Amino acid sequence: MRPINVNLWINDGRIQEAVDHWVSLFPDSRIVSSTPYGDDAGPLAGQPMAVVFELQGQACTAINGGDTRFEPNESVSLAVPCDTQDEIDRLWAGLTDGGKAGPCGWLSDRYGFAWQVYPASLDAYLDDPEKAPRAVAYFMTLDGVPFSVADLEAAVRGEAG
Repeated sequence: MRPINVNLWINDGRIQEAVDHWVSLFPDSRIVSSTPYGDDAGPLAGQPMAVVFELQGQACTAINGGDTRFEPNESVSLAVPCDTQDEIDRLWAGLTDGGKAGPCGWLSDRYGFAWQVYPASLDAYLDDPEKAPRAVAYFMTLDGVPFSVADLEAAVRGEAG
């Protein structure tokens, strides 16, 4: 079996802008190919139909749907575990630029896609029955702000107030 590919439907004609933005934010990311609509595609003729790209090695395809029946929503999100506070802050700023900060370390970018930008250490804490409740209690307090690695660590140690 081949690896799973993430497909992102973009319906407002900003497919190239979106892919360029995402690729600029993540190291080791690139555009692989772009396929334009043909002359018979009406108002979409000449626009990119699909752009294949990689975000840190993860295969993705942006699809220029040209149809507003399908809007992105929080039921599917792109999770980004970060190693440092600098990574969290940089990605949070870049992804919320024109988007909207949300609760629990989540955000919606300017294209409507939901992202979770969080410390990579959270994954291990959530697997630990003793630490998980304190980690969850911490991130449930986040509303419109990014994770703080130091505050998460303090919470997990039971030092957060």
